[in-house]
Order: sequence, then structure tokens, then C-alpha cells
Amino acid sequence: MSDIRFTDMDDIELLAAAVRLAQDNATRGGGPFGALIAREGEVIATGSNRVTANLDPTAHAEVTAIRAACTKLGAFSLDGYVLISSCEPCPMCLASALWARVDRIVYAADRDDAARAGFDDTAFYQLFDSPRDTWPVPVVRHAGVDGTPPFTAWLNNPDRTEY
Repeated sequence: MSDIRFTDMDDIELLAAAVRLAQDNATRGGGPFGALIAREGEVIATGSNRVTANLDPTAHAEVTAIRAACTKLGAFSLDGYVLISSCEPCPMCLASALWARVDRIVYAADRDDAARAGFDDTAFYQLFDSPRDTWPVPVVRHAGVDGTPPFTAWLNNPDRTEY
């Protein structure tokens, strides 16, 4: 834990709570991941891994916590909040947290700990570092259709909500 910097004791207590949430979820047959969204030591929302329970590959603990917090707050931005996770967020969860605009991310176990339990995100990290033409799943832009009209409509809408 020497590479994790805690700003105060609240982080340690909340991180321990996220780890307990993950352990409880694993005991009940869910994935061994838990997350909290907090502000100034107060938990706003929690999430646990619901991938198999919900048959939803995006239902990681961090994402479920972000969704719950945004719903509770009636907002899509978590500016001013911290994401506390039992494990280092995978690339999807990290991107979700960045889109949610959390102020900080704090985690306990790292990607190597997760890999030892069979949750190896290394392939995703390596994939994103490699050229797209080498990816096992083709991700290509097709220039046969102009994809810019939605952006024009967005820019022309004076009632749009910026994010």
C-alpha cells in the first residue's frame, strides 16, 4: 500500500468498507469487487459487481456505484466526489470515472492481485497500446456515411446540456 496516498483517515475507513462490500458480494456469488462514491467522508452510493447477476458485462462495481450516485444526486457529474474501489479500476471503469468527473480514485488491490484471482485486465491494457489493425475485433471507421449531422444538430440546439 505504499504507492497509495491517503489524504485522511476517511479514505482508509471508506476503502476498508469497499473491501468489505467486495468480500460480501463474493461470498454471495457475485464478483469480488466493491466501490463507493463519497464526499468529505460521507458515502453517497455503493456498488458491487453485478455482471453475472444482471447479465450485464458493464455492471462492474465502479460503474454501478457511479450510476447509483448520479441517480441519487440527479446529476451526471460527480465533480467534488471520490471513487473508492476495492480494486484498481479496469479501463472501462477508469473511463467511466473520468467521464463522471470524479475528483480522485482510491483503490486497494491492484491489477496484479485481480489477475491472480482470474480477473486479468492486462489484455485490455495491452490492446489499447497496440495499433487498431492488430486488434482481434475490428474497429474501423467507414467513410461511406457522413457521421457529422448529429454533431451539427447538437451544436445548433440552444437548449443542449453541456457535459
